[in-house]
Amino acid sequence: MSEPIVTRWTASDGVELAYHELGEGRPVVLLHGLFSDANMNWIKFGHAARIAEAGFRVIMPDLRAHGLSGRPHGAEHYPVGILARDLTELIARLQLADFDLGGFSLGARTTVEGVGEGLKPRRAILGGAGLEGLRHWQRRKTFFIEAIQLFDQVQRGDPHWLSIQFMKSQKVDRVAAGLLLESFADTFMDWLQAFTMPTLVVCGSEDDDNGSAAELAAAMPNAVFREIPGTHMSSVTKPELGQAIVDFLTQ
Repeated sequence: MSEPIVTRWTASDGVELAYHELGEGRPVVLLHGLFSDANMNWIKFGHAARIAEAGFRVIMPDLRAHGLSGRPHGAEHYPVGILARDLTELIARLQLADFDLGGFSLGARTTVEGVGEGLKPRRAILGGAGLEGLRHWQRRKTFFIEAIQLFDQVQRGDPHWLSIQFMKSQKVDRVAAGLLLESFADTFMDWLQAFTMPTLVVCGSEDDDNGSAAELAAAMPNAVFREIPGTHMSSVTKPELGQAIVDFLTQ
């Protein structure tokens, strides 16, 4: 399997964004989580290669303020719904008419918003997501804004400590990340009713960071729940994540 190809493109507000691409076949767009990037969530631990080998064209954007994408510091570049808008623009730019769509954590939330606002993938994947986390995203947003504010102050054992260590490892731009976080609002529950397509809800057995994934699956019209090993942080390193996505997309 060859290395992913990186392509840069310009969003409608002039910000340069990037996406990674691997494989050929039916397109599947996969979105990473907060403070992460396409490499960390999808490429590094082999998920993208596994999915590509199953016959898919895997398209993995670096979300605004993450990875190789632009990290502007102007609040005007972070209106409410900006990540779903970027996603919709990328799908239109690539002229994807028949595609699958999914994400992990923040990527799952962005998938929910994108589908709720009109995107119509053949199949959808929500990873590392639970019903309460989507319903009360403001609570999660506040936690991460506090982590940015406490960046150099907390000690091991503090609830924010692990998130701060991850931010440090990913060299997160805290100004851009803070502006992006301010753009998030609670998910409208009627967005879930737009998921009439087959949907996979996949979550680690020790991951309750965003509430119950089983409850999320039960709240959707056509969803199945699949449990894999790990916590919210470790489940993305497990081969079971990529395999669960392959099994779902190829059934």
